[in-house]
Amino acid sequence: MFASLPLNALRAFESAARQQSFKAAANELAVTPTAISHQIRGLETWLGMPLFERLPRQVRLTDGGERLFRSLHGALLEVAQSVDSLRPQLSASQLTVSTTPAFAALWLVPRLGRFYAAQPHIRMRLDTSCTVVDLHQDASIDLAIRYGFEADGSLHGRRLFEEHFAVYGAPEQVERATRQTPSLISVQWHNSMLYAQGWEAWCAQAGEDWLSKAAIREYDDEHFALQAAIAGQGLVLASSILVSQSLASGLLRPYRAEIGVPGAGYSALCVPGRERHPPVRAFFDWLAEEAG
Repeated sequence: MFASLPLNALRAFESAARQQSFKAAANELAVTPTAISHQIRGLETWLGMPLFERLPRQVRLTDGGERLFRSLHGALLEVAQSVDSLRPQLSASQLTVSTTPAFAALWLVPRLGRFYAAQPHIRMRLDTSCTVVDLHQDASIDLAIRYGFEADGSLHGRRLFEEHFAVYGAPEQVERATRQTPSLISVQWHNSMLYAQGWEAWCAQAGEDWLSKAAIREYDDEHFALQAAIAGQGLVLASSILVSQSLASGLLRPYRAEIGVPGAGYSALCVPGRERHPPVRAFFDWLAEEAG
């Protein structure tokens, strides 16, 4: 059934496609770049189509190469996980999760104690960055928690929750805002497509003219903005998801809670097939329970 499959060539192709480099594939597979090139040329001849565009100093997948990589990477990943499950060492106890620093600090980490208590055998590593990781290219990441309006259709995913943005402050700042114009805390968002002119939208709904006279304090990260609000520097426009712990502890209170600006949502995503890996399945289930 599989006798005619050029397995060595397919493995060379997967490595080169994942890393977008023949040289990197050669290093990974401990062969020469010329050997990788010959394997891929042979595979292209066997298939009757080009898999890569050869550009100066780089290679890029064709549409056909992209389709082959998507299916091949998932299949090899599943084989690797099956083999790992049969080995004596417990590699299945490892889990690497990618998310943003703000989501990790403000929502995920405060709740992780419950996950560790339920799954004491799983060793988890958090990879925190605002750069979106390509899960098809980076096999070291098991699962990513991402923010956006639409999920990536090439990934297995589960929507966790939708959010909105509202105004919050330390109790004394909320009380003071009923009598005088407060200072405003804002965030320089990394992706302005997701949340542009937030304070303008909120003030328009609320009928407040704060922007014409309030001092505005800006931070590069939601975590810093919330800490500034907790410290009494003013009112912050913040995600209903990321502010949840500060509300529960009484550090922040909503101001005019009936007014909100629509946001996007958070999803947990992984390469198709990886959701069956026991630590990934356990983390998916735990996230769903925590998200309610």
